[in-house]
Amino acid sequence: MTITQPDLSVFETLESEVRSYCRSWPTVFDRAQGSRMYDEDGHAYLDFFAGAGSLNYGHNNPVLKRALIDYLERDGVTHGLDMSTTAKRSFLESFQNLVLRPRDLPYKVMFPGPTGTNAVESALKLARKVKGRESIVSFTNAFHGMSLGSLAVTGNAFKRAGAGIPLVHGTPMPFDNYFDGQVPDFLWFERLLGDQGSGLNKPAAVIVESVQGEGGINVARVEWLRALAELCERQDMLLIVDDIQMGCGRTGAFFSFEEAGIVPDIVTVSKSISGYGLPMSLCLFKPELDIWEPGEHNGTFRGNNPAFVTAAAALQTYWSDGPAMEKQTRTRGEQVEQALISITEENLADVKEYRGRGLVWGMEFHDKARAGRVAHRAFELGLLIETSGPESEVVKLLPALTITPDELDEGLRTLARAVRETA
Repeated sequence: MTITQPDLSVFETLESEVRSYCRSWPTVFDRAQGSRMYDEDGHAYLDFFAGAGSLNYGHNNPVLKRALIDYLERDGVTHGLDMSTTAKRSFLESFQNLVLRPRDLPYKVMFPGPTGTNAVESALKLARKVKGRESIVSFTNAFHGMSLGSLAVTGNAFKRAGAGIPLVHGTPMPFDNYFDGQVPDFLWFERLLGDQGSGLNKPAAVIVESVQGEGGINVARVEWLRALAELCERQDMLLIVDDIQMGCGRTGAFFSFEEAGIVPDIVTVSKSISGYGLPMSLCLFKPELDIWEPGEHNGTFRGNNPAFVTAAAALQTYWSDGPAMEKQTRTRGEQVEQALISITEENLADVKEYRGRGLVWGMEFHDKARAGRVAHRAFELGLLIETSGPESEVVKLLPALTITPDELDEGLRTLARAVRETA
């Protein structure tokens, strides 16, 4: 693939140094459809990034696009704060009928703002309000967002340092298999809770990702999640599951915690809930926790009605036929796993581990810098992949759930080549 030097001057001179993804993929993208993006020179890139998980149904999904265009062309409400609108009603009814009721989930729905970190902030705020306690327990290598409350329960030292002030009222505990199976689950956590001299303030809640995406594709066992839920109930702590990246079908089921058979007290959802990449987030919680005063938590852009339109269309299109979407995602996931097995067998001395669920997978190398080289070579070959983990040591695969088997095979072959050519 021959790539001419793109004109990046305006981005480099005017845009802040904080930009990141554009440094990994130094081209100017112009359009996108399905699982492919195209730069302004017409070069095609197969997308195994999917908007960091916000495009589970691909770029410019035609069904969602049609619903959005029709809504805009009839002058549907765009900005609605928390007013009642036909678009919001359609989404709430679809979400209730296609997601909550079939899973017997009792949740109330809160629209806290347009982004994932808005949902996390509202979850932490509600937990503290309900329990009357300040402390929140999170886990090693967790990532929950970039605002101050979310950073306080995030593990990554680089991201935490950007806060510029002490991050308080959060206590980290070991995530599943943090000690490589040498320590019983929750030994440290339970010991601290039961010891009056431990210095751990009684937590209001525990926040967890069932699969840590930014933390390196660390997959919690269902047994570990069940034990965590039981611990929270026994110790009078709320359980918050952050499903911002791993929800909306990414791991197979609509919610990533379904396989464990647990019902968290609070769930945060964002990224692909709108289906189209439009900003939208939800904070879901059990009815007895709904002790908010009117207007106690609000935000100007919590009523993004175009996002409600595409969200309802996504639910009606992909989640109205029972387990079909889940089965398809699991089948595609098996395809990825088989490819990663082959890559590992070809590179036994280099690959430390591969891991994942559904359509989120990671490959870790003994040489921590290798993942970055693989991602760079993949870009040169026309594949968009990112890295994750505390030292960017994991190649992260996050294709759209709607990717075809042929596209998936093409991308996996490109990945295998990128691994070989960076040896």
